[in-house]
Amino acid sequence: MTCAVDDRGVARAAVMPGPARRPRGSRSPGWAGRPREYDARMPRPAGRPLAVLLGVAAPSLILATLVVAVLRANADVPNASIVYLAAVVATAIAAGAPGAVMATLASILLYDWFFTVPYYTLTISEPAEWLNAVLLLGVGLVVGQLAAMQRSRADDARARESEARALFRVSRELATRDSTLAVLPTIARIVRDEAGMRRVWLTLGPDARERPAAETDPEPRPGLPTVQSVLHRAPGEEPATWVRVHVPGVARADPTSRAVYRVRVEAGGAILGSLWASRERSAGPPDGSQTRLLAAAADQAGQALAQDRLAAEARAAEVARQSDALKSALLQSVSHDLRTPLATIRAAAGSLRPDSGLSEVDRAESADAIDREVEYLNRLVTNLLDLSRIEAGALRADRDVFDPDDLLATTVDRLRPRFGDRPVEIVIDAPPVDVDPVFVDEAVTNVIENALKYTSPGTAIRFVARPVAGEPFVRLTIEDAGPGVPEEALPLLFEKFYRVPGGPGGSRSGTGIGLAVVRGLIEATGGRCSARRSERGGLAIDLDLPSANVPASLLEGAAP
Repeated sequence: MTCAVDDRGVARAAVMPGPARRPRGSRSPGWAGRPREYDARMPRPAGRPLAVLLGVAAPSLILATLVVAVLRANADVPNASIVYLAAVVATAIAAGAPGAVMATLASILLYDWFFTVPYYTLTISEPAEWLNAVLLLGVGLVVGQLAAMQRSRADDARARESEARALFRVSRELATRDSTLAVLPTIARIVRDEAGMRRVWLTLGPDARERPAAETDPEPRPGLPTVQSVLHRAPGEEPATWVRVHVPGVARADPTSRAVYRVRVEAGGAILGSLWASRERSAGPPDGSQTRLLAAAADQAGQALAQDRLAAEARAAEVARQSDALKSALLQSVSHDLRTPLATIRAAAGSLRPDSGLSEVDRAESADAIDREVEYLNRLVTNLLDLSRIEAGALRADRDVFDPDDLLATTVDRLRPRFGDRPVEIVIDAPPVDVDPVFVDEAVTNVIENALKYTSPGTAIRFVARPVAGEPFVRLTIEDAGPGVPEEALPLLFEKFYRVPGGPGGSRSGTGIGLAVVRGLIEATGGRCSARRSERGGLAIDLDLPSANVPASLLEGAAP
């Protein structure tokens, strides 16, 4: 059988011949298990308890009676019935309009019993006393009704204020969020405190596969009872109503006999989860203000979750777009730099054939050309691999303490044949550094090759290593006396695939990844890098390497 209560409070019942049928008008909230047993409108909460009425009306009426007695005995006031209006107003403020009516009737009876002739009876013999009683009744009803209305308005204003304050707190948490999932526990606590609930939790996902996302209490949540109250919000329905549903699939009764309330978290017509709340059944269902708070919190959480989903989709689309752009830029940058050395290698290899007729000197030059181009291809492939590792975050530095002089000498000695007739100056006046030597060697090699590529033969190159004042870094500066780059291009030199417009470099202008790899390698070893105009007019690359925490006594003992 299913029962429901209509708008006039009349109970109605319908007999269900079988579990497959439901009474007309029953609602299915889409819960897992297909609720089908009954659908009943929740009753409205009861009025103010009788104890409140008696606790305010009785003392007020007794006090008013004593005051009337004193006035009649000592002040010679023949008609002090107006004093009872104070008791009527106090009762109306505490218990509302019904309390005011009861206090007014009680005032008339008390005044008639104690202060009208004949005394200590409920009869009135004089017409003037009848007039006093009627006036007291009329004025008492009017004053009591006005006081009750004022009290009701004050209660509504306080409830609205509390509701607005709670909604503001929820909105602020969501507006300042980094992630909606991170603030859901805070929202659950706000709703629990402001809506008068014992416990609040949120779940995400479809009905049949909802997963917990936030809890207000750390202890395990009791099982869901068979009967639950779902908030039904039909279009244009104000206020929303609670509908009790029977879910046979979750027959795990709550041992505390608490009522469980559920509000769906929706956005754009899609169900994202549910906001659940529970409290003792004796507290009754949530009132209008509490219901609006639960519904608004669920709606705002749904909108925030939808925004997070859209933002994640936008980020994924942007990543895909940047990935496609990166692939296109990589192909455009590398294709020319691969064809040029391959063509040189092919031509030089053909000149090494026995029937080419070249002299031994020409053959040696061809072999040197092949070796040079192979070295260039090796460096290009190394940079590409390093760039992919940097983009994937797969670089892991193996740091140790090294003397800057030793680090720099190893790289410069290896590349010295490439310098030719270029003057090289090395100035080292710095403490040990804590770096990955392989990363530093590759970064310095890329900077040197960049200087060799974009400066003419005979251009001086200078290496300087000094500590950074006030910071735990050693600055290794590699500068040249070449043409340099425009000021506006300096901040962009370490960006992927960036090439200075109109810069020198001949047919081999570079791929624009060398300095990007430098930045990735230096940052992976705990340093930083920057570019500026050299004091000699060319380009200066500053590599800030982290200083090693070596005791001064060891440094003094190691000094020659």
